[in-house]
Amino acid sequence: MAYIAGVTFRDVPPGGPGGGDPEPSDAELVRAHVAGDPEAFGELVRRHRDRLWAVALRTTGDREEAADAVQDALLSAHRAAASFRGDSAVTTWLHRIVVNACLDRLRRRRAHPTVPLPDGSRDDQPTGPEPVAPTPDQDTVLLVRDALAALPVDQRAAIVLVDVQGYGVAEAAEMLGIAEGTVKSRCARGRARMALSLRELRDGHSDSGHDGNRTGGGDVPSRSSGTVTSPPTGRERRDQR
Repeated sequence: MAYIAGVTFRDVPPGGPGGGDPEPSDAELVRAHVAGDPEAFGELVRRHRDRLWAVALRTTGDREEAADAVQDALLSAHRAAASFRGDSAVTTWLHRIVVNACLDRLRRRRAHPTVPLPDGSRDDQPTGPEPVAPTPDQDTVLLVRDALAALPVDQRAAIVLVDVQGYGVAEAAEMLGIAEGTVKSRCARGRARMALSLRELRDGHSDSGHDGNRTGGGDVPSRSSGTVTSPPTGRERRDQR
């Protein structure tokens, strides 16, 4: 477990800082961190950890990979803060580092595939008795998640930022370090592939005995669809192993 200024990503508690002083801006926190303030980076993590975690989890589709990617990204940001020139928002800078960390892990995983053991470490493992059949909404969430996971990593990253997290094309382009037109084309190709995958997955579920109403369209759900769980604590990850 890597430590950043005495804390890890999972150790930073939610909630604002104490006291009644006005909160410094993100850019001011970066400058304070570079100047040697030991608490500035932890406050920056506290502000943005939830969205960074959500992007990492949606992009990797795996709690362990997402937690490790965010930890790697924050360690990189902590070390490279002095090189931040302020040409973009701090949130954009942090998201770019997190997305790159996720894509690096996904590419390494595809280059060296492994078969995960059923140890209960994934967030989609049941923690209690399975229901007889999922509700239509749960079924849709699972289908969309499977379709998203099947996309090429570059298309998945664009879809996650634009369609799931709700960033504009210009913001997503800056986070990904690519042209806006490239974001648009990746989203368009990703949506088309997801529509096809969703149709095939629904057909498969229907053939398996699901009688739920089948609706057309392969839209990616908004950030309110499904629940993004909190990152595992160090103890939880040790228990899982």
